[in-house]
Amino acid sequence: MPNISIMIKPASGSCNMRCKYCFYHSLTNMREISNYGVMSISTAQRVIDCALQLANGDSVYFAFQGGEPLLAGKEYFKEFTDYVKKRNVNNAAITYALQTNGTLIDDEWAELFKTNSFLIGLSLDGDKDNNLYRMDADYAPVFNKVDAAANLLQKTGVDFNILSVVTGHSANNIEQIYRYFTSRGYKYLQFIPCLRPFGDDSESPLYMTPSQYEEYLIRLFNLYVKDYVDGHYTSIRHFDNMVRLFLGQRAEQCGMEGHCARQFVVEANGNVYPCDFYCVDEWLLGNIADKDFYQLAHSQKAIDFIKESLPIEDKCKSCYFYRVCRGGGCKRSRQDRDYCSAYKSFFSKCLPLFRVFMAEK
Repeated sequence: MPNISIMIKPASGSCNMRCKYCFYHSLTNMREISNYGVMSISTAQRVIDCALQLANGDSVYFAFQGGEPLLAGKEYFKEFTDYVKKRNVNNAAITYALQTNGTLIDDEWAELFKTNSFLIGLSLDGDKDNNLYRMDADYAPVFNKVDAAANLLQKTGVDFNILSVVTGHSANNIEQIYRYFTSRGYKYLQFIPCLRPFGDDSESPLYMTPSQYEEYLIRLFNLYVKDYVDGHYTSIRHFDNMVRLFLGQRAEQCGMEGHCARQFVVEANGNVYPCDFYCVDEWLLGNIADKDFYQLAHSQKAIDFIKESLPIEDKCKSCYFYRVCRGGGCKRSRQDRDYCSAYKSFFSKCLPLFRVFMAEK
């Protein structure tokens, strides 16, 4: 994994869509200032300089998210990548990633991504029927626009993953969704359980119950293993990392080791937070204009954030499945809902299937 991970919110929480489950919208509403507009070039340059300084020749991972990061404009990204090339005198390996709803992608965007080797995370919850919670600012469906964006990325040769939020509705239709993705040739999938806003314990078709989550895991994992055995492997990031843990390897996905890792999320005004899920005033580490990433990483608040994720529950210490479950993974997910029963049932029924991956060790 890259030595330094910097997530940037170039357009803050601004978005041209109104998805019903947007977690970042709920976060920004908790802050004293909800939206910081578009990041200035001077702030972006400060982020780049501090990242390269901290890396000191090691690799740097720049990820762009929102809101919708493309609202920052093409010139922002051209100036960003040009400045990185200019300042990267130690020849650090630079990786770019960007998560987008895809509705703004045109030929010029695709060429920019290709030229600078961006890995794109394209948000799509399934076929037209299963993409029902993703809509534009006028609350109209966006499936056709995203489908066109995927076609353009494929045509241009841009590497991209599909990012799919798993709601209660999509959990019930996971076979249909998976088969749609594989029929379109999408080989890298990330399924992300829909989270309730902080402090919300409501029930809704948006949120999986433990029984829905259990059935979702079992049914999707069986599809994943079958395609692997048949020579048609499709990467599902969550399961890829479970397999890594089963084989005694480290998980590459943040949180799946059972604790938080060091990372930086930079809002448009330069505010820095320790995690995308915690961009709230309580966890503000400082501003990049005043402190560099070394100082921010060694601040007491940054240390406390990681320490808070380290304790292991007593029920996990004696659990047979802990080595592959790690207490339910990400701290934010654990705070949202206790899926312990779902994981126990899933591993009880599916752990023998993990053995088909032993040759990968």
